[in-house]
Amino acid sequence: MTRTARELLEGVTGKLAPDPHANRLLPLIARGAAQLGTLAALALEQRHVIAADHRAFVHLAQRSAAADAASAAFFETLAEGEAVAGERLTAFATAVGAGEARAAEYEPLADCQAYPAYVAWLALNGEPADVVLALGANIAAWGGYCETITAALRRHYGFDDEVCGFFDFFAEPAPDLEIKALAAVQAGLDAERISLDDVLRHGRLLQAYEEKFWHALWELDQRVA
Repeated sequence: MTRTARELLEGVTGKLAPDPHANRLLPLIARGAAQLGTLAALALEQRHVIAADHRAFVHLAQRSAAADAASAAFFETLAEGEAVAGERLTAFATAVGAGEARAAEYEPLADCQAYPAYVAWLALNGEPADVVLALGANIAAWGGYCETITAALRRHYGFDDEVCGFFDFFAEPAPDLEIKALAAVQAGLDAERISLDDVLRHGRLLQAYEEKFWHALWELDQRVA
C-alpha cells in the first residue's frame, strides 16, 4: 500500500520520538530547580544555534529551489522562523544575565553545538526531502520542550510574556509549517527521492545531538549547584 505524506511524516516522527527521560535538564527547569546560570548558558548556546541553523536553512532553500520547490518553501519558512526566534531570544538572554557583554566572552560548549554542526552537514549533503522528514521529528520534540520551559519560566521564575517569547514561539502550533512539510514530503514521494533509511539515520543523529545539548547543560547545572 502506498503511504501518504501525512502517514510517512507521522510514522517517522513516532519512530524518532525521544526517550521521555533523556532530557535530564527539563525536569529541573519544570520545577524551578535549574540554576539561573544554567538558563544563561541555555540562552548563550541558543544564540549560536539560531544563527547557524538560520544560515543552514537558507542554504537548503537555495540548494533545493530549482529541483524541489516544495522543500525550498519549507526551508524558507524555517529560516524566517529562526530570524524571528533570534529577535525574541534577546529579552530572555537579558533577563537571565546573558546580554551582549557576556555573549562576547562566552565559550560555547562542544556538545551543545554538535546539533547545529550536523544541521549544517545536512544542508550540504542531505537530500532535501529526507531532511524535511528528519527535521520534522526533531521540531516536534523541541516544541514540546519549549512548551514545558515557557510554563516553568512564568510559574517558577516570574518571567513575563516578553521574556518567555522565544520559547512561546516554538511552543505554539505551526500549521503553515506543517502544510509545507507535507507538500515537501509528497513531492519527494512523487519523485521517488525519499530514502527512509537515510531519513531515520539523519533523525537518530539529530536526536542524539539534541540529547547532548541538554545533557551538557544539565552537567553544567550540577557543577554550579
